[in-house]
Amino acid sequence: MSEIPLSHPRYASLLTREKVVLGVDEGITGLPGLVAQGRGEAFDYFLGERTTLPGDDAERAAVAMLLLAERPVLSVNGNVAALVPQGMVDLANKIGAPLEVNIFYRTEERVKNIADLLRRSGAKTVYGEDPDAHVPGLDHERAKACRGGVYDADVVLVPLEDGDRCEALVNMGKKVITVDLNPLSRTAKTATVTIVDNAVRALPNMVELVDEMIGLSREELEAVLEGYENEAVLRRSVALMIEHLRG
Repeated sequence: MSEIPLSHPRYASLLTREKVVLGVDEGITGLPGLVAQGRGEAFDYFLGERTTLPGDDAERAAVAMLLLAERPVLSVNGNVAALVPQGMVDLANKIGAPLEVNIFYRTEERVKNIADLLRRSGAKTVYGEDPDAHVPGLDHERAKACRGGVYDADVVLVPLEDGDRCEALVNMGKKVITVDLNPLSRTAKTATVTIVDNAVRALPNMVELVDEMIGLSREELEAVLEGYENEAVLRRSVALMIEHLRG
């Protein structure tokens, strides 16, 4: 990565951008991922580049849902692998869930690069290199899935996901958790729990929340979910963006 002085007012944002660029150089992220990163960065400006109260509520609901799940799976694409590989691995290991690599512009080399990165980061089980199932309703590479992984999951965490795959997973009867800085996107409106936050903040937050919530009873975790309403969280997130822009 190029040197970015800590004193730079855009240090955190530029560092995140550099990670995606490095991901392209290392065969992890596709070039279109740079466009996606720029779009997310714009919405993060609107949000004030911070985890908001609605974001925190969604992260707590997401962790409760993962802890209650019988077969949770964490899905990893190129941008997620470039930005938060360690966070995904730490979360997976803490809740005893496998990871599965799924990328839109699929090449077997990129899938292997991402899987190897996750294993080097400490992942215990990584699916995706040998898909043996398809997600109904999709007719491209994103349809590929693995039995024992996403295909058989009851809860799937899919950060930075495309709307069509999110919708297809929901139509399979799965509960879907996503991280999406755009509260107006189809993904955000389709997911069961939408975390309107930057992935580089959301994943470390969720790892900490697992430590805080793993001792809660099933009834206490269910109470967290009973008090959660995704549409309300999206509305609150939009309102905070407007408030921040007006300010």
